[in-house]
Amino acid sequence: MSTRVPDPPQPDPERQPDPEPQPVRPSAWRRLARVGRPRLTKANAVATALAVLLGFALATQLQSQSRRGLESLRTTDLVRILDDQNARSDRLDAEARQLQAQRDELVNGSQQGQAAVAAARERLDTLGILAGTAKAKGPGVTIRITDPQGKVTAPMLLDVVQELRDAGAEAIQVGDVRVVASTWFGSQDGSLRADGKPLRAPYVVRAIGDPATMDAAMRIPGGVVESMRQEGADATVARTDNITVDAQATPAQSRHAQPVPAPTTGPVP
Repeated sequence: MSTRVPDPPQPDPERQPDPEPQPVRPSAWRRLARVGRPRLTKANAVATALAVLLGFALATQLQSQSRRGLESLRTTDLVRILDDQNARSDRLDAEARQLQAQRDELVNGSQQGQAAVAAARERLDTLGILAGTAKAKGPGVTIRITDPQGKVTAPMLLDVVQELRDAGAEAIQVGDVRVVASTWFGSQDGSLRADGKPLRAPYVVRAIGDPATMDAAMRIPGGVVESMRQEGADATVARTDNITVDAQATPAQSRHAQPVPAPTTGPVP
């Protein structure tokens, strides 16, 4: 038995050959991009809404937990936190009271210091006027003594100064000499002198004090003014509301007298 080999297929004369593949045009790429673009479908919308709700729920839970932070603590923890806050408040109150006390002390010390400085300055001015080391002004009298015959003596000038002091004079000046506790009057080479400085007529005496009292003291019968007139000199007294004593004395340095230390008030060791 013989086997027949099939004949190879013959090409169909009526069939056309397959066309060659053409390159993809740009319009095809655009179509592919549109196909891959996410579309807003019902499923996508539901997923988006669920994601938003989930984020809102997480945020609300975190905020609620932060608010209920103390509520979740135990009683012992709450007591400890309260004790810490009370202790901190007590420390702050103590610091505030201490600072307030320091401020009051500084204010009082400043006021006391200012008052002490003012009192010391006032006392210094008073001592300066009494010692003749400071100028002075105020109400008083001016005494003008004319001596055409040269009859005025040093004791007469000293009597004028003593009468003014007895009448309450606080500052006295004779000519250009400030009268202080150590002032002396004398005569030398035919001229009157005060503390060694020459005085020339007419002699002018200025005194600060109560004008009426000093004027009355100079005019008493048998007083200095009347005595000078009996000797041929003349003295006139004029009151004034503002007189200046500008001569200043130089205090002498003491060689023997020493100040006594003030007693201490502290405890004796």
